[in-house]
Amino acid sequence: MTKPVTIDFIFDFGSPNGYLARKALAGISERTGAAVCLIPCLLGGIFKATNNASPMVNFGGVKGKLAYEGLETQRFIKKHKLTAFRSNPHFPVNTLLIMRGLVAARRADVEDAYLGAVLAAMWEQGEKMDDPEVVLRVLNAGGLDGVALIAATQDPEVKAGLVANTEAAVERGVFGIPTFFVGDEMFFGKERLGQVEDEVVRQMSAT
Repeated sequence: MTKPVTIDFIFDFGSPNGYLARKALAGISERTGAAVCLIPCLLGGIFKATNNASPMVNFGGVKGKLAYEGLETQRFIKKHKLTAFRSNPHFPVNTLLIMRGLVAARRADVEDAYLGAVLAAMWEQGEKMDDPEVVLRVLNAGGLDGVALIAATQDPEVKAGLVANTEAAVERGVFGIPTFFVGDEMFFGKERLGQVEDEVVRQMSAT
């Protein structure tokens, strides 16, 4: 008898690799039966707490590094058939509003619909998702109550929830997104998803 295993997924809409990883995680979940627990965190808060920065900032001066990152991304897209992905022309996008919105959507039991609408807007349709009017339009078009969700982003409990998630992630050793935990084992980057799956299988079969 196998043990139930959960993959904790540290997530922010602002990471294109977060979008790609979420799509690929669905396959791991289907193959292994592992549950995926998406944990909304603010990437900017993680960077500030860990003295980290985006690859564009950290590696912009390294010859060939960003070009290779782009090549690796194209390979990942091809492997997982994620042809709907598009770079967002407004990148980097301030995700504070939509991340608070995700916390609010979970409280309102509309998380899946919210994730689908916002991820598609960010990484398929190229929408400017730090503009409240754009966010409202996207949410309404996705069959959600955009007015109520945007209003809920100002709820002190919603704000505190996102802060608490972010602080807890840093305490676990997170320094960037996407990060995954299988039990106490941490994996960073979509390139580690094969290792994530291996660890899920190992933990499921452990007695």
